[in-house]
Amino acid sequence: MSEILITRKHRLSMKKARAAAEHVAADLQKEFNLEYAWDEEGVLHFERSGVHGRLTLAKGEVTVQVRLGFLLIPFRASLEREIHDYFDARFA
Repeated sequence: MSEILITRKHRLSMKKARAAAEHVAADLQKEFNLEYAWDEEGVLHFERSGVHGRLTLAKGEVTVQVRLGFLLIPFRASLEREIHDYFDARFA
């Protein structure tokens, strides 16, 4: 498995950061058929065949950790760019 780990700073309130994360998850669900759910600790978990990960919010910071299955490893760089683009659009 290959892993993508990205941590970015943001200036959103926790409420707005959670709403931004929810938008990201909904977009990913539509585009890539990912299933997602929040756990009791406020971590967003997502998965589909060949991909699973989590998005963690903290005050002023968002972290995403994605594990890619063997078949998606060749797409790692483009997926990482997409994550940065989503963060730029949603957490700016």
